[in-house]
Amino acid sequence: MSTSALAANTRPWRSAIVYLLMLAGTVIGFLVVRHYGESLQTSIALPAIAGTKVGVAHRNEALLHVLLALVAVIVTGRLLGQVFRYLGQPPVIGEVIAGILLGPSLLGQIFPEFAGYLLPQSVAPTLGVIAQLGVILYMFVVGLELDPESLRERGHSTVAISHASIVVPFLLGSILALFLYPRLAEPHVPFTVFALFLGAAMSVTAFPVLARILTDRGISRTPLGVVALTCAATDDATAWCLLAFVVGVAQAKVQASFLVLVWTAAYIAAMFLVCRPLLRRWVNSLGDRPTTPGVMAAVFVGLLASALITEAIGIHAIFGAFALGAIFPHDSSLAKDLIRKLEDTVTVLLLPAFFAFTGMRTQIGLVSGMENWMWCGLIIAIATIGKFGGTLVAARVTGLNWREASSLGILMNTRGLMELIVLNIGLDLQIISPTVFAMMVIMAVVTTIATTPIFQHINRGATTEPLA
Repeated sequence: MSTSALAANTRPWRSAIVYLLMLAGTVIGFLVVRHYGESLQTSIALPAIAGTKVGVAHRNEALLHVLLALVAVIVTGRLLGQVFRYLGQPPVIGEVIAGILLGPSLLGQIFPEFAGYLLPQSVAPTLGVIAQLGVILYMFVVGLELDPESLRERGHSTVAISHASIVVPFLLGSILALFLYPRLAEPHVPFTVFALFLGAAMSVTAFPVLARILTDRGISRTPLGVVALTCAATDDATAWCLLAFVVGVAQAKVQASFLVLVWTAAYIAAMFLVCRPLLRRWVNSLGDRPTTPGVMAAVFVGLLASALITEAIGIHAIFGAFALGAIFPHDSSLAKDLIRKLEDTVTVLLLPAFFAFTGMRTQIGLVSGMENWMWCGLIIAIATIGKFGGTLVAARVTGLNWREASSLGILMNTRGLMELIVLNIGLDLQIISPTVFAMMVIMAVVTTIATTPIFQHINRGATTEPLA
């Protein structure tokens, strides 16, 4: 047998011997380390070990409850969403109600022990962080879907309608604050902050929910649908700027609020005058190439940086996320790819955490007694009259007929998820009490549910043609 053949035959045995020696050496080495390591255990204080075990157990328990809560709210939300879709309502209403039902308002009343296990207060901080992340990503997607060019193309009429649908409910909400403040406001909250927030909360329109209502009805491309979408987009952008002002005033001391406004104005100017042209140039350089992980990483870094800046300024991280989405080139392949990749993950996985978190904080039982329910009914009435009335009058002045103006007024009264985001900000900042929070959540649900049936009734027998 040749030398090379002998080497070929012995090489597998040699490799096996080396492998076994390596494993044996590792085991022996670990046993030696273990022998000396166990002698060190006596120098470690037992309370520290016990505390570490408790900490790990607590974290594992928190993770268990968060995962369980997400599963429960996703399943319940999807089921209720299908029920509401069958009834002609936006599925998001079912998801919102699912979060409320799983909280103290219903499950906590019927099965308090199970509700305490499913959504214990100890997991609220963890669930809140997930909810905030979901809302930040959601607002970024909303900004991506916003088309600034359409706002310019539709001229001053839609801007006038949109601003009327903000100014009127804002003023009525501020007047309502005169009556609610001495009865339901937190004692440490200045009236100015309470009135500003209540007015801003009354002014919100849920652009994404409205868009889905129009799409489900097949009228998003009709003249009425285009005007409604444009007004809602303008309304959203204006209302978020208004809310940023309110949050800045609420978070800053009186003497520091001016500085917050200055930094906010500088941030907005930098985003539109500096970042927008640079972003457009970068997106154009990418062309229609597939979105790579590197590009996604760059987008997320920019998103988080923008959110961090607005949070540091004092106007909440969601404004930074929305602003970055709004300055993105709307028709670019990157924007469409980002929407396609993020939308399902955000709406199906992350937003249910927000619904569960909102449900934990919503206590319908706080709205007890005839007087509180009268105030809740008044909040719903004022919110509807302000949105519907302001939109109707402005739409008639700009040339729309009564049916179109009424339809537009009802559509602009849709609040949905956007209202919940606003209300959670107010509760986080302790501007509104849990009782007012519960009343406003009821208002958001009622006004959104009322949109579709009233809109169908107004347009019964009407024919609409899509735009060319």
